[in-house]
Amino acid sequence: QVLLAQSGGGSVQPGGSLRLSCAASGYSFSTRNCVGWFRQSPGKEREGIAVFFTGGGSTYYADSVKGRFSISIDNAENTVYLQMNSLKPEDTAVYYCAAVLRPRQVVAETGCPVLGDEYNFWGQGTQVTVSS
Repeated sequence: QVLLAQSGGGSVQPGGSLRLSCAASGYSFSTRNCVGWFRQSPGKEREGIAVFFTGGGSTYYADSVKGRFSISIDNAENTVYLQMNSLKPEDTAVYYCAAVLRPRQVVAETGCPVLGDEYNFWGQGTQVTVSS
């Protein structure tokens, strides 16, 4: 059974930082995966904010988080992280990690999907609240 277990959410003041973790069990991120972080706030559509291919290559960041958030992976721990710096109130949302297997050749041609509908493994979600 595949499980993506998230941790690290919480409340922080504007300008603060948080790091979210997404630990996989029954599944290996070190194979050819697209892994992404998504978020959704009330009344808004789910947004893909950071996506990368575990086989290497560039990382996609949404304009809304570019320069402030970074995605990384610890293969030994089979865990993906989202480091969030300079947090703003508009970053308040439920954050989800997600993964999908993708052949390297496909990723080379099209990149990793940014739409959540194309991912088939999901974390449980974690709330991030940015407020003074």
